[in-house]
Amino acid sequence: MKLGVTFPQDELSGDPENLRRFALAAEELGYDHLLLYDHVVGAVRDVERPVPLPERGYDEKDPFHDPFVAFGYVAAITQRIELVTGILILPQRQTALVARQAADVQILSGGRLRLGVGVGYNPVEYDALGQPWSKRGRRLDEQVPFLRRLWSGEPVTFEGEFDRIDHAAVFPPPSHPIPIWFGGWSDAAFQRAARLGDGFIFGYAFRDAAVQAWNTVRQLLVAEGRDPDEFNSVFNLLGDEPGDWLDRTVEAIPRLRDAGATDVVITSARNGLTTLDQHLEFLAEAKDRADRLL
Repeated sequence: MKLGVTFPQDELSGDPENLRRFALAAEELGYDHLLLYDHVVGAVRDVERPVPLPERGYDEKDPFHDPFVAFGYVAAITQRIELVTGILILPQRQTALVARQAADVQILSGGRLRLGVGVGYNPVEYDALGQPWSKRGRRLDEQVPFLRRLWSGEPVTFEGEFDRIDHAAVFPPPSHPIPIWFGGWSDAAFQRAARLGDGFIFGYAFRDAAVQAWNTVRQLLVAEGRDPDEFNSVFNLLGDEPGDWLDRTVEAIPRLRDAGATDVVITSARNGLTTLDQHLEFLAEAKDRADRLL
């Protein structure tokens, strides 16, 4: 089982030095991958909107780095650690451009990109990027096979509901195949992953519901004629309230391993930590304690 770490960018002020130190520390500590979230714009929450935002979520003051830009930087300063988008909100982005950006990260990192994708939760962000919120699921269904065709490096002709290309290629193609992992909490997300994905990123893994969701995906994979043992189950350990997170994180790891997890992602966010050094101390202790259990 691989052990990764989430970069808590909304708690680290957008300072590039924090990203540099965090990525280097994660690699030095022996973590297998570094996960970044994706938000292009943050929405003011106390505004009436046609589609209300969920009660919990990020706002206009939470800092985010673009995953592809950040991973291009991280790839240059690290040697081994894998790079995971968790998740990239694919339907609000241009598919051909994502294909080019992802291919470049894969080339420049020596094959270390893992592309997690999903539909997100923020209609304001879709509107700002000129994409239809109401069609996000259908668009994602079309985008994933289209991405894989674009990554072939060969000229592609395609006419879909949302994208088209006329005898054109993304070149150079990725140096290694780019696995596509899905994320989300809905039945539609589970079904989409079973049809199209190489893995699934489950959030809030302290809850029993996350393991139940993994069992649901396994059943869907079998129904699709696919082998669940060849599918990645990635558990992102993001709790609900600050408190005994370190103990809960370490206790969850063997349980998730026994449930068939191929990857577990540790996060230090939402734990009342206020400095980069505190986040790094959390990660160091979590890695030390996890290594003694695995």
